[in-house]
Amino acid sequence: MSDHKANHDDHHPEAIRRRLGRTQQHSYAGDAVLGGIDGAVTTFAVVAGATGAALSPLVIVIMGFANLVADGFSMAVSNYHNTRTRDELVERARAREEHHVATVPEGEREEIRQIFAAKGFEGDTLERIVDTITDDQRLWVDTMIREEYGLALEGPDPLRAGLVTFAAFAAAGLIPLLSYLVPGIQADTSFVLSCIATGLAFFIIGWLKGVHVGVPRLRAALQTLFTGAIAASLAFAIGWLLKFSLGNG
Repeated sequence: MSDHKANHDDHHPEAIRRRLGRTQQHSYAGDAVLGGIDGAVTTFAVVAGATGAALSPLVIVIMGFANLVADGFSMAVSNYHNTRTRDELVERARAREEHHVATVPEGEREEIRQIFAAKGFEGDTLERIVDTITDDQRLWVDTMIREEYGLALEGPDPLRAGLVTFAAFAAAGLIPLLSYLVPGIQADTSFVLSCIATGLAFFIIGWLKGVHVGVPRLRAALQTLFTGAIAASLAFAIGWLLKFSLGNG
C-alpha cells in the first residue's frame, strides 16, 4: 500500500472516529517501559556492584531480591501518588470552576471569550463559540480546566499504573538474578550469563520503548543498552574500589 493511500485511509471519517475513540483509553505501555528499564538497571547495578566487591553469590541473591521488592514497591507507590495527585488537581480545578460559573458567570464567559480570541477567532464566529460552550455547563467547565489550568481531563487509573509499574519492574529486575539461582554454576559464569541476559533485556525494553514513543527502534534499543551498561560499569567500579580501599585499610 502506498503512503498516499495509507494516509487517505487513515483520514477516512470512520477511521478518524475509531482513532479518536482509542485515545480516550489510557495506555499503560509507558508505565511498563519505565518500570522495566528501572528494574533491570537497578537490580543489575546491585549484581555488578556486589560482583566488583567480590561478594558471594548468596549475598548477591539476597541483595538483589531485597532491591527487587523494595525499589519496585517504592517506584510503584511513587507512580500511584503521582497519578493520584494529577486526579486531585483536576478535581480541585473542577470544583473551583463550577463555583465560579455559578457565582460570576459573566466573568467566566469573558475568560472563554479571551481564550478563543487568543487562538485567532473574532467577531460573530467568536461569539458563537462562546455561546456554544457556555450553553453547556459541563463543556464550559471542562474547557476551563483544559485551557486555563492546562490539565488533561482523562488520565491513567492510579492503582493500575502502580501495579503495571511494579509488575514490569519485578519481571525485568528478576532477569539479572536468574543465573545465580541455577545450582552448580560458578560465580564468574553466573555473572557473565547475567550480563548477557540483562543486555538482551535492555535491548528488548529499549526496542519496545521505541515502538511506544514512535522513535527509531534500533536507536532506542541501543540507547537503553548503553544506559544500562554505564550504570552497571559504575556500580562494578564502585564495588571494586570499596573492596580495594577497605581491604587495604
